[in-house]
Amino acid sequence: MDTIDPRPLYTRATEQAAALIKTVRPEQLAGPTPCTEFDVRTLLSHVVGGTVRIAVVGEGGDGLAVRPFADGVEDDGWVAAYDEVRTRVLKAWAGDERLAATVRVPWGAVIPGRAALSGYVMELVTHTWDLNEALGRPLELDPELAEFALTTARRVLPDPQRDADTPFDAARPAPEGAGVHEELAAWLGRRPLSRA
Repeated sequence: MDTIDPRPLYTRATEQAAALIKTVRPEQLAGPTPCTEFDVRTLLSHVVGGTVRIAVVGEGGDGLAVRPFADGVEDDGWVAAYDEVRTRVLKAWAGDERLAATVRVPWGAVIPGRAALSGYVMELVTHTWDLNEALGRPLELDPELAEFALTTARRVLPDPQRDADTPFDAARPAPEGAGVHEELAAWLGRRPLSRA
């Protein structure tokens, strides 16, 4: 895993997220998500703001100095806001030197860029699953992205070591017959929204 270039996977993850964001209807913005503290609007704000953080890290800056939420985006502006920051983040991580350089990530650690971007694949794929669940699963999500995200999550977020500062809840058992996205969600403390 430490030799994998996460950039193609991250690019695909941003494409998947962008396609999903295009499906959001105005009446869905106040709806719940599996990320229980976020409604759809707040989750979109976090995806856009978190991507700004990733771009700043890739540009050599301090991601911790960037608020992980986007302010001032109108309800009809999420597609454009994400497309803009997605272009920025892909440009920031385009050079091979970013993967080898050490970067300071928002949780305070200094790690190789390759490891940082792998962690951001995990975060984006997870939040894309959150959003897909909240919207009634309009997209078939990429299982290869989820496999990579799950492998990363199991390595960097072992369940016994999580504490109050960990940005994900304790792992839950995955439902019987769960697919890889559901396994990822369960490892990160989520459960699918109840469907009537």
